Amino acid sequence: MSLIRQVWLLLSVTLLLAFAGAIGVSVHSARHYLQAQLVVKNNDTAQALALTLSQQKGNAELEELAIASQFDTGYYERIRLVGADGKTIVEKQAEPHAQKAPAWFVALLGLAPADGVAQVSDGWRQVGRLEVRSQAAFADDELWQSTLNTVGVLLLLVVGAGIFSTVGVNRIRVPLLRTVDQARAITERRFVTVDEPDMPELRNVTRAMNAMVGRVKAMFDEQAGQVELLRRQAHCDPLTGLSNRAHFLSRMKVMLDAEDGAASGALVMVRLVELQSLNRTLGRSATDRLLQDAAAAMVESSRRVPGAEVGRLNGSDFALALPDVESLRDAAADMSARLRSLLRVHDGGTHAVIGAVRWTHGAGMSTLLAAADQALARAESRGPHTVELDDNADSGALGEDAWRHRIQAALAERSAQLVDFPLVGRTGELVHHESPLRLRLGEEGALVSAAQWLPMARRAQLTADVDLLAIELALVAIGADAQPRSINVSPSSLSDSAFSTRVHALVVAHPAASPKLSLELAEAGAIRQLHLVRELAEQLHGSGTKIGLEHAGERLADTRGLLEAGLDFVKLDASLLLGLSSDEARAQHVAGTVRMLHGIGLRVYAEGVSEVDDAAALWAAGVDGLTGPVVQLGRGQG
Repeated sequence: MSLIRQVWLLLSVTLLLAFAGAIGVSVHSARHYLQAQLVVKNNDTAQALALTLSQQKGNAELEELAIASQFDTGYYERIRLVGADGKTIVEKQAEPHAQKAPAWFVALLGLAPADGVAQVSDGWRQVGRLEVRSQAAFADDELWQSTLNTVGVLLLLVVGAGIFSTVGVNRIRVPLLRTVDQARAITERRFVTVDEPDMPELRNVTRAMNAMVGRVKAMFDEQAGQVELLRRQAHCDPLTGLSNRAHFLSRMKVMLDAEDGAASGALVMVRLVELQSLNRTLGRSATDRLLQDAAAAMVESSRRVPGAEVGRLNGSDFALALPDVESLRDAAADMSARLRSLLRVHDGGTHAVIGAVRWTHGAGMSTLLAAADQALARAESRGPHTVELDDNADSGALGEDAWRHRIQAALAERSAQLVDFPLVGRTGELVHHESPLRLRLGEEGALVSAAQWLPMARRAQLTADVDLLAIELALVAIGADAQPRSINVSPSSLSDSAFSTRVHALVVAHPAASPKLSLELAEAGAIRQLHLVRELAEQLHGSGTKIGLEHAGERLADTRGLLEAGLDFVKLDASLLLGLSSDEARAQHVAGTVRMLHGIGLRVYAEGVSEVDDAAALWAAGVDGLTGPVVQLGRGQG
């Protein structure tokens, strides 16, 4: 174990022992004090009330009135007067108090003070024995709240101590790590110097390392300069510094053929016309300056596109390869405007023409260059500063109106179908089917998943109608096969003032199926309108329909109204769960989330689980159910 880890272990154990000891002493002291107070109260009340009862001369009605009066003035669990023969004469018993303290806390540390006992007599005749027991539940709640406050304060102190300890440990760790990193950097041809630490033991080592780095850096700087010179000679145009033709075409081919290359992009060809005339008129130096300025303008234009490449193909022709550019026209127009402004300043009779074509991943290099040359030739034939485009982008994509009409038609014709994906519990039992809706769109009538049409449905404000159709289909399916189902509801549907009422009408119309129906809303949208979620839950819970969050986990810690929202379950997003079995930090986060949600009575499910090891880790974390590929393959049992 490293020195730093040993220091951290020592600090952690010390803080843990101090934390546990402080909590133990505080809770014990508070419990002892509260119990002593309850005992004193019981005894004092018993003595005082016994004296009052002794003055009633054995009158049962007066005794009962006195006991009732005392019982109503304080928090008592029971006051009982037992006769000399052992029979109960008068007894007042309170209803059980709804405690805030959890049951495990009461069972472990709950107060159990002794009853107050006093003798009641009528002169020399003993009437009976009075027993007084105060309500310990209130004291248990107070002890629980005191414990929480103590834990909170101690946690703050632990955090403060942790910060202080971190600063102290870093004063030792940082210089050590810098020295190690410095040595590693040398082997990677990274030459760094570090500040000399205050500790004498490390100062001399760091000083020697810095001196060695200086010498090594000077040697490698010389070699790097030679390598850079060779690179420029091989790949760069000597005048402009741009990629030469061979290097540019190589880069372009990588963009077209690389497996992780861009899906599409633009190739912009630029030709400076009348350069020879300018050379004869103004001289070679002026022409070279123009070419250099033009190259700088092209580089500046390309900076808006990550991964762009700029090259000089020959004396007057340049090219820009722009991956993932959306608008071919905008890219070419920006270049044309920059060159027009530049050439106006030089005023040598030279002008620029531009030909631009769109390319897609996997396109042939020769075909692409031929199309670009043709576009450039057309631009040159049309005159100075002409831009010619060859944009072969797909123009068959549906527009917003077409999507809206298709969705409306599918809803009107009820041309839709639910697809079931099981969510199972620990022993493999079915919790419910996740049942996303798929619409039959277009003339071919193929089922289309929500990923393709839901954004347009939101834009066209059709989500409420879509969700109502899905809920109705689910209720009908449940009535047919008695299988529980869960339907995704768009949070935007809640904004429809009539949505909750219409859903309520549907579940009322299917009373046998509604207890097996669940509705789930995406966390990101539901959290912003928890009051609407609460209204929906209030209308549906009477029918047994459950409400939950899906794709959850990112914002649960920021939400204080989950309990008030009336939720029944939460589904943790698949992004939180991937690789859980091999990531201890992530596993701890999920386990903590599950504990938190279980603490407020919510069921917790995991979405999109694809690995057996992740499923095992999730069961260990305490989730109540899984869904995803691992379940569909029958490997998700706990």
